[in-house]
Amino acid sequence: MPFDEEMTEALQVDLGLIGYAEAWELQKRVVASRKAGAIADVLLLCEHPPVITLGRSGKRENLLASEHVLRQKGVEFHASDRGGDITYHGPGQIVGYPILNLGAIRRDVVWYVRMLEEAMIRATAEFGITAERVGGKTGIWVRAGSTEEKLAAIGVRISRWVTSHGFAYNVSTDLRNFDLIVPCGIADRKATSLEKLLGRSVEQKEVAPRIAKHLGEVLGVEMKEATKRELLEKLEHAEQAVMLSA
Repeated sequence: MPFDEEMTEALQVDLGLIGYAEAWELQKRVVASRKAGAIADVLLLCEHPPVITLGRSGKRENLLASEHVLRQKGVEFHASDRGGDITYHGPGQIVGYPILNLGAIRRDVVWYVRMLEEAMIRATAEFGITAERVGGKTGIWVRAGSTEEKLAAIGVRISRWVTSHGFAYNVSTDLRNFDLIVPCGIADRKATSLEKLLGRSVEQKEVAPRIAKHLGEVLGVEMKEATKRELLEKLEHAEQAVMLSA
């Protein structure tokens, strides 16, 4: 049965530590099934081994490290079809890939990006930290003296109103790796992490469910936890159904 515009549930799937390329391939499968109306909305949550990704509008000169240095440090590099510039993903960071039929929620890309920010702002507030938006700069920021430091980045893709890619929220990320790039192409701003802001160790499991909860609230979608195995089974059934109907 197709998932029509009345669908208000999304599968919330924790993939754990997963390579960027593998997660991207999974995203593409979910997107194809979502476009076909063969699967519900999905929120993939994961953590990547060290990787730098460059968005469609990114500039290669914002990668400050040579290929040799990246190999030495064990950092992969991938060009991506998401929006935005360059960013770093690594252990200690929550990466979220919402794959949603935005056409059934609200056909407004700017609003969608603001809602991703809002969910992370609300989750951050639960730890007593005030995060905010900065005009002209996507993501969420925390005041640091006379400037701001970036706590989370956003880069999305919308195709036929189905979303992919998403956000990266620094929980306990090794911030030194952001020195390999000009984060999001903004030379005079640094990255920060929740752990640095709180001055204590923070686990992913303290933060990820809060972001997912608030994302469901702001989008009007009920998050239903599912395992990776359950998602793959649903995907296989969806792909078979699409093939049979072709």
